[in-house]
Amino acid sequence: MEHASVAGPLIGALIFLGAAVVAGPLARRFGLGVAVGYLVAGVIIGPSALALIKDAGAVLQVAEIGVVMLLFLIGLELRIERLIALRKLIVGFGGLQIILSGAAFAGLALLAGLDAPAAMAIGIALAFSGTAMAVRILQERGHLNRPYGERTFAVLLAQDLAVVPALALIPMLGDGPAEHATDWMQALGSAAIGAGALAAIVLAGRYLLNPLFRLLAEVGAREVMTAAALLVVLGAAEISHAAGLSMALGAFLAGVLLAGSSYRLELEADVEPFRGLLIALFFMGVGMTIDLRTVASHLVALPLAVVAYLAVKTVIATALARLFGSPLSSALRIGALLGAAGEFAFVLIPLSATEGLIDAETSSMLSALAALSLMLAPALVALCDRLATRLEPQTDGPTPDYSDAKGQVLVIGFGRVGQIAAQLLLTEGVETTLIDANAARVEQATRFGFKVYYGDGSRLDVLRAVKADEARAIVVCVDDQEISRRIVDTIQKHFPLAQLVVKAYDRGHALDLYGAGVENVVRETFESALALGRLALESVGVDPERAAEIEADVRLRDLQRLQIQRVEGISAGRHLSYTNRPTPEPLSEPRRKGQKIDGEGAPDARAGAPAAAPAE
Repeated sequence: MEHASVAGPLIGALIFLGAAVVAGPLARRFGLGVAVGYLVAGVIIGPSALALIKDAGAVLQVAEIGVVMLLFLIGLELRIERLIALRKLIVGFGGLQIILSGAAFAGLALLAGLDAPAAMAIGIALAFSGTAMAVRILQERGHLNRPYGERTFAVLLAQDLAVVPALALIPMLGDGPAEHATDWMQALGSAAIGAGALAAIVLAGRYLLNPLFRLLAEVGAREVMTAAALLVVLGAAEISHAAGLSMALGAFLAGVLLAGSSYRLELEADVEPFRGLLIALFFMGVGMTIDLRTVASHLVALPLAVVAYLAVKTVIATALARLFGSPLSSALRIGALLGAAGEFAFVLIPLSATEGLIDAETSSMLSALAALSLMLAPALVALCDRLATRLEPQTDGPTPDYSDAKGQVLVIGFGRVGQIAAQLLLTEGVETTLIDANAARVEQATRFGFKVYYGDGSRLDVLRAVKADEARAIVVCVDDQEISRRIVDTIQKHFPLAQLVVKAYDRGHALDLYGAGVENVVRETFESALALGRLALESVGVDPERAAEIEADVRLRDLQRLQIQRVEGISAGRHLSYTNRPTPEPLSEPRRKGQKIDGEGAPDARAGAPAAAPAE
C-alpha cells in the first residue's frame, strides 16, 4: 500500500518532466517560444486528449508557485524607489486598462444576449492579462528594463492589485439586492485585511529579513540558505493569499524589499532553478484546461472569438499607452504583450459559474478562449513587433539631435565596458562620439557630465546621422551578441574604411567576429580574469615576477589557441589549456633514489618529472 501511494505522484511528476524535456526543445526547433511548447504539451497530456493527468485544477494550484517565484525574482531587480516612480502608470494606465477592457467585453457579452450580471462577470474575467507569458517574452528578449517593458509590467502589477475587488465583485453580481450591503461591508473588510497584510510584509522585509539571512549565513550550510529563500518567497505569498490578495503580489513586494540586500544574489541563485521548472508546469496546467471537445464543437466561432479578443485588448492597451506618452512603436509592443488572457481568468471564470452567472458550457468556452489566447500570444507579439518597426522605427527614448556629433572615434554602447574604453580616448583628447540605445543610461550619463547621444547603432540612418563615415575607428561595446553582429555587418558594408574594434561576450562570440572579418576583438572578461589570477597567485605567496611570467604564458597560449580555433573550430587547441585533470603519479615515493644501470646518472630524475631549473 505504501508503494502504491508513492507511485501516483511519482508517475505524475515523471509525465510532467518528460513532457517538459520534449516540448521545450521541439518548440524552439520549430521557431516557437518554449511557453507555446509547454501549452501544447499540456493539451496532449491533459484530460481531453491522452488523459495522462486528469486534474488540471490541482496542477494549476501547484504551478502558481512558479508565477510567484517569477514575480519575486523581478522584485529583486526593482528597487522600491523605482516602484514608487511607476505609481502613476500603475494607477492610471493599469487602472484604465482594466476598466476599459472589462467594459468592452461586458458590452460584447450583452450584444450576445447575456444578462447584465453575467456580462459584467465575463468582462471582469477577460480584462486581466497574462503576467507569466508577458514577462517570459520580455525576459527572453532582455527588454524587461526597457521603457516599454517597465510600462507593461506596471499594468500587470496593477492587475495583481485589482484581484481583491474582482474576487469580491463577482459574488455580488450573483446575489440579490438585499445582500449587496453585506457584501460591500465584507469587501471593505477584505481591503483592510489586504492592506494590513502588505504592511506586515513591508515591516518584515525592512527589519527582519536581513538579520535573519545574516544569522543563517554564519551557519555556512547552502541548504539552509536555500530553505530560507523558499521560506521567504512562499511565506510572503501565503500571507498575501490569506488576506485575499494575489500570491504573486506578496512575493513581488518581498523581492522589492530585498533588492538592496547584500544577500540578493544568493537568493536569486537559490530560487531560480525552482522558478523555471514551475513556470513550465504552469503553462502545461493552462494547456490542460483546454477542452478539445469544446474546441471541436465551436470550430469556427472559437478561433474567431480568440482573434477578436486579442484585437480588442491590443487596441485598447495600445491607445492607452499612446495616451500615457509612449511612442507608437512602444505602444504597439505594449498592446501585444497585454493582449492575451491572464492567470486570474482561470479563477474568475469558474467562480462566475459557481455563482450561477454563466452556465457550464459558457464557462468551458471562455476557459478555452483564454488558454488559446495565451497560446497565440508569442505570435501576436512578433507580428506587432514587425509592424512597429515598419510604422515607426524609432525606439523608446528621447528624440535624438545629432547635429553637433563629430569625432575621430565612434563608441557604440556606453555600458560598463564602453565607459572605461571611452576614458582612455577622452584622456588623450581624442574627439569621441558616444551613442547608446538605453534611454535611462543616456540620461544617467548626462548627470555625470557625459554627452551621450541616444540611438540604435544597428540602424544605418543613425550611423550616418552620427557621421560614422567620418570616423577613423568605430568601437562596438554592446552586450547583445546578435545586435553586435548586426552592427558589425552594417559597418563593414557601408563604412569599410573605418577601423573596427569590437567587444566580444565570450570566446565563441570572438570566433564569430573573427569569422566575419573583424581583426580587433577583445573579450570583455579576459583581461580582468588574467588580473584576478595573477593577484590570486601573489596572495598565496608566489613571487610577483613569477606571477607575471605565468600570466604572460597563459596569454600566449590563449592567443595560440585562438589562432588554431579560427581555422579548426572552437573545440580545437585544447592541448594549450592548463586543466585541473589529475595526472597519474606513483602512490608513494620510492624508498631509494633511482640510478642508471651503468652507475652514472641523475639521481634526482624520475620518469615524467620536469627537469630542474638551472641555477642562476
